[in-house]
Amino acid sequence: MGNGANGPLSGAVIAVAGAGGPAGRAALLRLAEAGATVVGADNDPQRLSEAVDAARYASGGASVTGDTVDLLDLQSTRDWAAHIEKDFGRVDGLVHLVGGWRGSETFTKTSLDDWDFLELLLVKTVQHTSLAFHEALQRSERGRYVLISASGASKPTAGNAAYSAAKAAAEAWTLAMADFFRKAGGAEGPTSAATILVVKALVHDAMRAERPNAKFAGFTDVTDLAEAIEGVWSKSAAEVNGNRLWLTEKP
Repeated sequence: MGNGANGPLSGAVIAVAGAGGPAGRAALLRLAEAGATVVGADNDPQRLSEAVDAARYASGGASVTGDTVDLLDLQSTRDWAAHIEKDFGRVDGLVHLVGGWRGSETFTKTSLDDWDFLELLLVKTVQHTSLAFHEALQRSERGRYVLISASGASKPTAGNAAYSAAKAAAEAWTLAMADFFRKAGGAEGPTSAATILVVKALVHDAMRAERPNAKFAGFTDVTDLAEAIEGVWSKSAAEVNGNRLWLTEKP
């Protein structure tokens, strides 16, 4: 149980994109326990309300709300960012957890339909959240944009061409935003940051229950990921801006 009002993120307002998945649920809870006001978004209203309710319940009624947002629509995403800033007076973070995976057995069997799907899910959503939120994040004295990426972006395997390429594109886009924060900070250095947390893959309790004998070697548990996400705010903007923070072994 976090100490809420006196937590390290007390007073911060943080948006979580892709809040309905296992990683999103863990992040909502962790950020709320650290004292943040958390606003989750997901395109699945059912999943979202379950995640919000779970975080509210577990963190003792902390301020967690949810909005059903189509992050594939730039205007909807901009409206979401504007409404958060209007309702809460500020935005101190956007955590990008929109996930999805498609792969093939071999490079030869790669389906370009997989690319079309992943490009929307893993690249378009990053373009939209970053463009919608970057100005509000720059206005915050502790603004953070946090992308969750995969080690495959740096070392793709033959069957993961589409997934790895989409993750690499999302990383490049995020690093361009980091350069915006760097330039906006001038000689003093950045006051806000865009950073990338790199995992091999994620694992959560339900996965372990389904596959009790699996090792999940090198995987990051969603609760550890949530802890790393919270930790981005405890480091200075200069320390994290434009950097990849590795939660798994570098390839």
